[in-house]
Amino acid sequence: MINEMILMKGYGVYVWSAFSFTLISFAILYTLIKINLVKEQNKFVAKFGLLNRRKIKLAKTQSTNREILLNSTSSKI
Repeated sequence: MINEMILMKGYGVYVWSAFSFTLISFAILYTLIKINLVKEQNKFVAKFGLLNRRKIKLAKTQSTNREILLNSTSSKI
């Protein structure tokens, strides 16, 4: 029973190799995205770590930060 499921009438090698390739690719992609997210978060904290009034004004004037702030406030509503 298990052998039939694994072999899949001779196509098991192709099916399981494609499945494992896809699973490994997704794992690598997730890891790379997670690493880049942590790097960007660290850069943001380094630049705007302890926000005083001047840095808050600067962050609100930058277009990327404005988009982030708009998206985060609209999603809470």
